Amino acid sequence: MTALHVAVLMGGFSSERPVSLASGNPCADALEAEGFRVTRIDVTRNVASVLAELKPDVAFNALHGPFGEDGTIQGILEYLQIPYTHSGVLASALAMNKVQAKRVAGACGIPIAEDRLMQRAEIGQTHPMAPPYVVKPVNEGSSFGVVIVDEGQSAPPQSITSSEWPYGETVMVERFVRGREFTCGVVDGKPLCVTEIVPVGQKFYDFDAKYKPGGSKHILPAEVKPNIYQKIQSLAVQAHQIMGCRGVSRSDFRFDEERGEEGLIWLEINTQPGMTPTSLVPEMAAEAGMSFGAFLRWMVEDASCLR
Repeated sequence: MTALHVAVLMGGFSSERPVSLASGNPCADALEAEGFRVTRIDVTRNVASVLAELKPDVAFNALHGPFGEDGTIQGILEYLQIPYTHSGVLASALAMNKVQAKRVAGACGIPIAEDRLMQRAEIGQTHPMAPPYVVKPVNEGSSFGVVIVDEGQSAPPQSITSSEWPYGETVMVERFVRGREFTCGVVDGKPLCVTEIVPVGQKFYDFDAKYKPGGSKHILPAEVKPNIYQKIQSLAVQAHQIMGCRGVSRSDFRFDEERGEEGLIWLEINTQPGMTPTSLVPEMAAEAGMSFGAFLRWMVEDASCLR
């Protein structure tokens, strides 16, 4: 029997290129160890012609950031009729836009924080809401461009309106939620365990906390009251379903214990969770008894078009 040919899409040209390479190469290694025939593709703007010539059986999407997570590469794969992993065009585009994803989640009863959609030039020298608040690029991942404005700051940081700001003109200004940080993966519509993320030496779960060894401590299963643990799992599944996700997703939360269950706030959903050595979802899968190779094999076997 001929081995299934899997094209692992990685790299690309977004700000998250290094993260994608750090995810894609371990995935390619593990899929080869599982017996698949693997071609590694460092994605450029001619990826459609590369794939049309290669004709793989499946595309394993290990891209991160714009083009890889926002429905664009998914649309190319649909056009070429190449089955692919993770979510489809609509779910990817919706989840990548933090504001629109929150609008849908909030309308369906998922608890979210107050926010404002703004052009960064509008922020100027005046706080758009009373601190503390967070400024986030609308269409970036890996915490790129996230700025926390603390109480006591007289004005927003100048970096937000700097000419060197590389993350687009539209930002979300969101009420900062104090407390603990949790995340929960969903595989095939079912929740994995809840993980608490404790940054080490960082103010929040920023790029370094996510990807540098020792940058954060992952506690799984999270040590939190059962009602909160179950609520996190339930909300993660709900978000996965209402966004129309397929395959694997991961939802992030903040929890202010002083407010009880009302202090649990959904932040966002990630349709392309990282697969690096420090990533969260592979740890959750391992806790559920799935080896990294078996987990990726499931993702390949789950691949399809019209997702």
